[in-house]
Amino acid sequence: MSMTSSAIRNAFLDYFASKGHQIVPSASLIPGNDATLLFTNAGMVPFKDVFLGQDPRSYSRATSAQRCVRAGGKHNDLENVGYTARHHTFFEMLGNFSFGDYFKQEAIVYAWEFLTKELCLPAEKLLVTVYASDDEAFDIWTKQIGVAPEKVIRIGDNKGAPYASDNFWAMGDTGPCGPCTEVFYDHGEHIWGGPPGSPEEDGDRFIEIWNIVFMQFNRHADGRMEPLPKPSVDTGMGLERIAAILQGVHSNYEIDTFQALIAAAAEVTGAKDLSNKSLRVIADHIRSCAFLMVDGVQPSNEGRGYVLRRIIRRAVRHGHQLGAVGAFFHKLVPALVVQMGEAYPELAAKQAVIEKLLRIEEEQFGKTLQRGLSMLQEALQQLDGKILPGDLVFKLYDTYGFPVDLTNDVAREQGFTVDQAGFDAEMAQQRQRAQQASQFGMDYNAQLSSKQVTDFTGYQHVHGNAKVQEILRDGKACQQLNDGEEALVILNQTPFYAESGGQIGDTGSLTLADGSVFRVTDTIKLGKAHAHKGKLKGQLMVGAEVQAQIDEARRQAIRQNHSATHLVHAALRAVLGEHVTQKGSLVGPDRFRFDFSHYEAISATQLQAVEVLVNQHIQANHPVQTELMNLEAAKAAGAMALFGEKYDDDVRVLTMSPFSVELCGGTHVNSTGDIGLFKIVSEGGIAAGVRRIEAMTGMQALSWLHQLEQQAQGVATAVKGDLFSIAERVQQSLERSRQLEKDLDQLKQKLASQAGSSLLEQVQLIAGSKVLITELPQVEAKALRTMLDELKNKLGSGVLLLATVNEGKISLIAGVTQDLTAKVHAGKLVGWAAEQLGGKGGGRPDMAQAGGINTDALPSVLQQAAALVEQQLSA
Repeated sequence: MSMTSSAIRNAFLDYFASKGHQIVPSASLIPGNDATLLFTNAGMVPFKDVFLGQDPRSYSRATSAQRCVRAGGKHNDLENVGYTARHHTFFEMLGNFSFGDYFKQEAIVYAWEFLTKELCLPAEKLLVTVYASDDEAFDIWTKQIGVAPEKVIRIGDNKGAPYASDNFWAMGDTGPCGPCTEVFYDHGEHIWGGPPGSPEEDGDRFIEIWNIVFMQFNRHADGRMEPLPKPSVDTGMGLERIAAILQGVHSNYEIDTFQALIAAAAEVTGAKDLSNKSLRVIADHIRSCAFLMVDGVQPSNEGRGYVLRRIIRRAVRHGHQLGAVGAFFHKLVPALVVQMGEAYPELAAKQAVIEKLLRIEEEQFGKTLQRGLSMLQEALQQLDGKILPGDLVFKLYDTYGFPVDLTNDVAREQGFTVDQAGFDAEMAQQRQRAQQASQFGMDYNAQLSSKQVTDFTGYQHVHGNAKVQEILRDGKACQQLNDGEEALVILNQTPFYAESGGQIGDTGSLTLADGSVFRVTDTIKLGKAHAHKGKLKGQLMVGAEVQAQIDEARRQAIRQNHSATHLVHAALRAVLGEHVTQKGSLVGPDRFRFDFSHYEAISATQLQAVEVLVNQHIQANHPVQTELMNLEAAKAAGAMALFGEKYDDDVRVLTMSPFSVELCGGTHVNSTGDIGLFKIVSEGGIAAGVRRIEAMTGMQALSWLHQLEQQAQGVATAVKGDLFSIAERVQQSLERSRQLEKDLDQLKQKLASQAGSSLLEQVQLIAGSKVLITELPQVEAKALRTMLDELKNKLGSGVLLLATVNEGKISLIAGVTQDLTAKVHAGKLVGWAAEQLGGKGGGRPDMAQAGGINTDALPSVLQQAAALVEQQLSA
């Protein structure tokens, strides 16, 4: 039975929908609920909190076609991609999930029925594995499904640790896990390999196509296995693998989707051999690169952006190996949209942006290659031997992005070899540093927090009565807090906004009837609880009634700034383009910062246009409306969601006319006019492809403008002008200053020339050659070069070493005419002198400069230098 990849995807979702499963659209490749992961690398990642009981859903059964990336961190397939039949950086995982609904029996029945009835796979081609001690799963397969016992293989712990088995699945070192059962497809005796558990299991004959994980435990960092509140099911079937089987091919790269992309890659690179592995690499990489960009990732030098940059450069390098000329990779995006745009309409919506960003990255990499080649050639010319040091190869690779295999090629062509062992050692150290510094190595369970739930009333109120539910002192729960103690206080309800979405937490007070006051200095989230951080004056106990009051003026300033960030986001997209996406923000009472993706510097004209547009919408006084609606309905209505953020099924949609519609849980003004005034105070790049705006609103913005005006008035007074003639007056002053500096330099050079002429009287004749070694008082260091050149011209032949002292620092310059460089090397002479004076330097045989700091030793060193020159000239 032959089916297209698209048909298989639809058939899977339709089948499980008919079994009562909610079809859930693919989540972002940036996990919104797990800081331990670099990318979404499995179909269950978006449901992780559901399995833990932290994220209740309106459904207990779900099915999805989840896009996944494995190209960084623990799950990294990058180096194998293109060279094996089934490794990819990007793949689609078809999955069905039960959240405390059905368990082993139904999950196994569904899998078998879909494979053998819906897809019509022959049962005799399938075999099964189970965890060694999972008798229940073994019995279901053999007694209910009817699979022969010899075709159900028990797989035990074979990796030196408990639960370290191919049939005990875990997302990571911590988090949800449990035994699993897998279905394998037998490609036939003509392909080498043995069944799972055998010595030949790494062969390609038996291929896993379906994995059913029985989520039963939550593993903690100390190894403790805690039973989950509701045993659940997580399954996964790789779309590419099952498509290969149904389309009668062995390699995933032979399926319809990849064959179309490989053909497109051959066309843009000029390759003729469609079996070339470089075409596979390019076809795979365009999928991961495009979908990462769909989800807001842009090339950079760190984190996810760095992984994306590596994938792009790997694809481009393979294109160049095929003979591609110029930028080609971005030209594959239209072919990808044809193949996958129907299933993922967001891909088509961002096609133009993806093409542009890929083209820019390709062009930048082209410059990197040129720079790297120049550095490599220079290094090869300076080598004494024929071995290129591994640390240099690593520097070219790590610092400048120059591919190692290209370094090998260039070195080999010129008769050099590469110190591969040295390079490997440097790479090993880098991996160790990366693992130690990784922000993705946290314990997932360390993110879990208070089990209390706080009702947030701050959208409508700034004060209200509440009851103390929990007190946390030094991270531990306590029943009572005493005078002067600091703690986190959790209430049953609160008007205090807890820091999230870039908006900082509220401050204020919790007051008791007896006059005790808990001063709140910050509010943070602990799970679904709002924790009030502060210090107590008096006494406080769990169960006490308090009057919660926030700082209203501070909240109002924060509201103004937060609402302004939404207008800024919309204005940036209107002025710069729809590729702009928010990369972070920090909203406080005095100012806010807004980070966003953009690939080049912003002109003053563009920045001014953004500022004008925001203020126009403030003056329009649009009503600021908030509405609670279903997440998918909100997206369909055009509400912008921030990639990487986690949203509940029901979300708050903030609307400021059609100009700005976004998902946001923060606090906002009632109408845009309440913002008052908007002023950008700074803008610049903070990372590759990421820029930052800092701005103010309301009275803070007005105060900033007043300070700016006072500063400008001070400058105007100093240059005898007014506010509107400052630029002209300052320009005139600068021109006068530059002319005076020019006149002064000419005078200094004239004096230096005259001094140089008088120096000729100090020239000595040593071993038949003219030698001048002397200290020049009150001569600027930058005049030494001019003096040296004039003296060399006047001497015709000779050796010179000049020194001068300015502000406690010694400047040295040495010159040797060409006829004497075989005896006296200027670079070595000045280097020796500098070393005696506590400095360093060197240069060419005929001219070199250096510095020193030991001024007391200068007369003695110059005498020694004269003796050294005499020795060299006499040799």
